[in-house]
Amino acid sequence: MTTLTVENYLKAILQNELQTGDTLMSTGQIAEAMSVSPGTVTSMLKTLSDGELAEYKPYEGASLTASGRKLAMRMLRRHRLIELFLVQTLNLTWDQVHEEAEDMEHSVSDFLVDKIDEFLGRPQFDPHGDPIPTAEGEMRGTTREIVTLASCQEGQAFRLARVIDQQGEFLRYLSDSNLRIGTEGTAKDRNLSGGIMTLKVNSQPLSLGLTAAESLLVEAIDQE
Repeated sequence: MTTLTVENYLKAILQNELQTGDTLMSTGQIAEAMSVSPGTVTSMLKTLSDGELAEYKPYEGASLTASGRKLAMRMLRRHRLIELFLVQTLNLTWDQVHEEAEDMEHSVSDFLVDKIDEFLGRPQFDPHGDPIPTAEGEMRGTTREIVTLASCQEGQAFRLARVIDQQGEFLRYLSDSNLRIGTEGTAKDRNLSGGIMTLKVNSQPLSLGLTAAESLLVEAIDQE
């Protein structure tokens, strides 16, 4: 029986791998992700190694074993399905669901998660555009081509597909700016020296910092 803390560490390592492509997550990166000291991380990584859930390399970090990855993918599936369920059935906003899902993912059964998946129609993405794993641990929705909004050239039409920075304050800012998953717009100008890009969304101009635009992944739309 794994603990809540073990599950959170495994999920953090998996999410880093999925985002960066690097299977090894450094001790410092884990400490930052978990909001704990490096010493605390080192102790937990030894525990994960003893349980054959992660391979720990002193002074370097850790990567998931096959069993650790399976458990981490299971937790990620729970989290993302719960988030979508809360948005679609209880009308919670996308900035409200993360903390709720963090609590619920450790207590719901796989049976209930499978029923939620079935009820929602086997969705590919959660409310933030993150792909949802299947019960077998395969990631759905990985065939689409997405790039950062910051990389879009002038005149490129786009559709918002995924938000990397999921802090509540940033998500509320996006909502206030009418930028939601599925929103379509056009990149109008990039001011690299000023760190600003201008968009056209819902026929209205919108200025967005390039740092923020790096956290937004979009699908290019062919213009007729």
